[in-house]
Amino acid sequence: MRKFREAIIEKTILLNGFACILFVVLIFVFLAKDGLTLFRTIAIQDFLFGQIWSPLAEPPQFGILPLFLGSLFVTVGATVISVPLGMACAIFIGEIAPRWMREVLKAGVELLAAIPSIVIGFIGMTMLGPVVKSLFHLPTGLTAVTGSIALAFMAIPTMVSIMEDAITSVPRTYKEGSLALGATHWQTIYRVIIPAASSGIVAAIMLGIGRVIGETMAVMMLTGNASVMPKTILAPVRTMTATIAAEMGETVRGSEHYFALFAIGLVLFGITFLINFLADMARHRKKK
Repeated sequence: MRKFREAIIEKTILLNGFACILFVVLIFVFLAKDGLTLFRTIAIQDFLFGQIWSPLAEPPQFGILPLFLGSLFVTVGATVISVPLGMACAIFIGEIAPRWMREVLKAGVELLAAIPSIVIGFIGMTMLGPVVKSLFHLPTGLTAVTGSIALAFMAIPTMVSIMEDAITSVPRTYKEGSLALGATHWQTIYRVIIPAASSGIVAAIMLGIGRVIGETMAVMMLTGNASVMPKTILAPVRTMTATIAAEMGETVRGSEHYFALFAIGLVLFGITFLINFLADMARHRKKK
């Protein structure tokens, strides 16, 4: 009876693994079915490298380069802000803070992760936007840097939670051996604990970047939503996710505009797949 139960559990786990792969394939097929239809009438290079996104023009223009750059500016800005802060918070919670403070801080970080993105958007519009406007003397505070700061705030709780779990899961013998050899606490942290937890840290960073890339509502509210070629991070931008959310409800099903939005989704799928693939390669290389 025990062997039978174990066999059932093994088969269930196997089926769940195959189901995850099947779901990813089906999502790709769903996006490709309508997204690739666009390239029957529009050249793929015009879509990827075109500098004008104007579906209502005559003829319509479907160049996603300004949307891609908008997503890139916001993602890079949020990553630059969130990774150092998230790492510092995770190290403090996992290795420096006393036990009572660690429990309080970890619970607080997990509560921050539960704040809806629409609330972050409202806070950014009413408080962060005016600060950015007055600080940089801009005509509007709704820029890529505003969205980057807000998205960094949204990504930090996820990064901190996973990084802290990775740091605390490092075997205690590693730390004790390092201290026994004469290393200080800080030397042990950055020369022993962080390298040992690097796979979990990389996974946390990738999940944070995925949260930033996939965010829609906050970037619609905070980045200015301007589908023009951005020149600096202080300019209003429009991301690919915000474009899909803003225009999908107004487009005609089966039109070029409809297929172009699915093509944007296909590009986003490819970017996410590439990021996860590179992260997996980096993690395996680090283990070797």
